[in-house]
Parts: sequence; C-alpha cells; structure tokens
Amino acid sequence: MTDSLVIARRNLIRMTRIPEMILFGLIQPIMFVVLFTYVFGGSMKIGDSTDPDVYKNFLMAGIFAQTVTFATAGAGAGIADDMHKGLIDRFRSLPMARGAVLTGRTVADLVQTALTLLVLALVALLVGWRPGSVEPTNLGKILGGFGLLLLLGYAFTWIGALIGLSVRTPEAATSGGLIWLFPVTFISNAFVDTGQMTPWLRHVAEWNPFSATVQASRQLFGDPGLSQSGAWPMQHPVWASLIYSVLIIVIFRTLAVRKYRSATA
Repeated sequence: MTDSLVIARRNLIRMTRIPEMILFGLIQPIMFVVLFTYVFGGSMKIGDSTDPDVYKNFLMAGIFAQTVTFATAGAGAGIADDMHKGLIDRFRSLPMARGAVLTGRTVADLVQTALTLLVLALVALLVGWRPGSVEPTNLGKILGGFGLLLLLGYAFTWIGALIGLSVRTPEAATSGGLIWLFPVTFISNAFVDTGQMTPWLRHVAEWNPFSATVQASRQLFGDPGLSQSGAWPMQHPVWASLIYSVLIIVIFRTLAVRKYRSATA
C-alpha cells in the first residue's frame, strides 16, 4: 500500500507539471456534452418523447460513463511512455511490491478522472441536466451513481495498463486503448434507447458492462430512459455494475501484474 501511494504521488506531481494533459482531458468530454445536447437533442426518441430536455437528462449518464472509460487510453499511453523511457525497468530493480507501480498509476488516473467528472457534472447542470427529473432521488443516490462510474473507470484503466505494457510505443497504446472502446460505448444504452435496436444488437447492448453502469447511474440519478428489458443486468443494474467492475479489476490486474514482471522496454 505504501509503495502504491508513493507511485501515485509521483504520477500526480507529474500531471500538475504538464497542465495541458488535464486541460485537454477536460475539453473533450465538455465538447461531447455540448455537441450531443444541441445537435441530437431534438432528433432522438426516448420512450414516446422527442423533447430535447428529455434527451438531455437521458444523455448525461452515458456521457459520464464514456468520459471515465476513455481515461483508459491515457493510462495505457502513460505506462507505455514509462516503458519506452526505461523507467519501468528502473522501478522493477527497486525493492518494492511488484504491483505497486501499476496500482499507483491507476490510482493517480482515478484522481484525475474524478476531477474531470466533477467539472463535467457542473457543465451538465449548466446546459440543463437535472437529477430527479423522472424519479425522486437524493444526494446519497447521486453520489452512489458517481461512485459506480468511477469504479467502472478504475476497472477499465487496468485494461489500459495491460495494453500499455503490451505495446512498444505510447502512440500504439493510445490507438490500442481507444479502438476497442468505440464499440463498447456505442453498442450500449449510453446515447440511444436500446429498444430501437435490432434484436441481436439489443441483446449485446443489454449485457454490455458499460450499459449496466449507465443504467445504474440513470436509476440513481432519477433520469429518464431506463431500459424495460428483462435482461438481468437491466433489471438489477447496481449489482450488475458492481459485479462487472470487480471482475474486470480482478482479471486485468492479475494479467497486468504478470505482464509487468516480464515486459521489457
């Protein structure tokens, strides 16, 4: 734990010395909020409504989830950069826990993601997002929704860590960290009602771990657009989100630490 916190502190200090990393990380999700809200707001049908305000409240959980998962690419690129510079080899020669380097990196990325999510939530409120627009909610449920989002983001950073250790350059890690995220985020309930998809695609979307967290967040936020599917993750989204995230962490942390022991610059 101590070793992991030391590495996390090192990465947080590094982030503060490269402020453009934080700035660009904030600009992209803000652009998604504005573009999706005002470009697609009157065109999307949620339930029986094409009201832009309904879509606006439907959309935000999906944008939040997309933002935390896209941090995966940054995590992978950062680790690949450390590998490329030989820093991982140096860390590996020190008397420290094997998993501390990766754990510290993912914790630092989680802190950055939490900051981004906070700013994004404020922007969402400015453009008209209102928790509790459909079902009553409270501060505890809202914080619980954001907690599930951060847990999913943390789980996905371990996938990014494994990718970063498996490629030779930071550029390859960025590409490899994004290419699989697009089908995960778009074949889901994040931006459209899955009831409008073809049956086989809807089935894939409803069992997508990403969709479970979006559904859970909408439920806790009291937002519109909850899927009425009989699929277990859609009926029990909070539990499904927790189970999916924990499984991803356990599996990919194990694989990443194993890869770390043998990876070379």
